[in-house]
Amino acid sequence: MSRDEVDGYLARLGVGVRPDPTLATLIDLHRRHLDAVPYDNLAIMLGRPPTADPGEALSRIAAGANAGYCFHHNGAFELVLDALGFEVERRPGQQLEELGGSGTLDHLVLVAVGLPTDDHRSGRWWPDLGYGDGFREPLPLREGGYRQGQFRYRIARLGEDGWTFHHDPRGSFRGTVVGSVGVTQADVDAAHAWLSTPPAGEFTRLLVVQRRDDTGADTLRGIRHTRVGAGARVRDLREYAEWRAALTGLGLVLAGVSEEDLRDLHRRMSLTHDDWLAPR
Repeated sequence: MSRDEVDGYLARLGVGVRPDPTLATLIDLHRRHLDAVPYDNLAIMLGRPPTADPGEALSRIAAGANAGYCFHHNGAFELVLDALGFEVERRPGQQLEELGGSGTLDHLVLVAVGLPTDDHRSGRWWPDLGYGDGFREPLPLREGGYRQGQFRYRIARLGEDGWTFHHDPRGSFRGTVVGSVGVTQADVDAAHAWLSTPPAGEFTRLLVVQRRDDTGADTLRGIRHTRVGAGARVRDLREYAEWRAALTGLGLVLAGVSEEDLRDLHRRMSLTHDDWLAPR
C-alpha cells in the first residue's frame, strides 16, 4: 500500500483532504464507499478471480475499477482506516443458519475501537462494506435493535466475545455469526480460494451485483434484479441490453470486459435462471 493508493481511494469517494480518525469520518467514508463502489463477483464469474490481497483491492478501487465481494471491500477499507489513524480489529464471520454458523470463514468483520458512542462514551463501531445490501452506516457494537430508514437490524451477544447479526427480513441473507478477534490474511486467502473456485465455490454459481443507498438496496442476481426499500420491485432481465444497462446502473465498471464475454455470461445466467424456475 502506498500513500498514493489511499489518496486515490479517497479521491474516488470525493474526499480531497485526509480526514481525522473520528466517528463522523467513519460514517462519512462508509456512506461514500457504498455510493461509489458496488459489491460484485463479476471477475470470478468470468473465470478471472482476483486475489484476496487487500492492497490489490485498494489499488483497484483507487484506479476506478471494481472491488469484488466482502473480503475485498472490507480488506481495502481496513488499510484506509489504518492509514488515517483508526484502531481496527479483525474478526471472523460465518453465515447465520438455523442452528448457528456454518463453521467456515466467509466474511471479514472490522471493528473500529475507541470511538464515541451516541451517549458520548468511548466505544466500538462496526463498519461493514462487504454485505452488499447491509447497513448504510456503521452500527454501534452493542446488543440491541437498530433502525436505518425502513430497515431493522439486531445484534445479540454470543458467548464472551462474539455476537450474531440479524439482517432485516428483506435482506439477501439472514445474518452472521461473528467470532473472537484474530483473522490472519492466510485465513482470508484460504477462504477466498474455496469461495471462488468452481464448481463448489459459492461465488462461482451466479453473478451478484449489489448496491445500498439511502432508501433501499438493489441486487442483481443472475438476470433477476430486485429492489427492496423505496421503489421495491422485481424484474427478470431477459434482454441483454437491459441486463447490461442494469450492471452499469449499479456502478459496475465494464472496461476491459469484452462484449462477447458479457453476452456469454448473460446467456449462462439466463439458462441458470430457467433451470431454477422449472420446478416452480
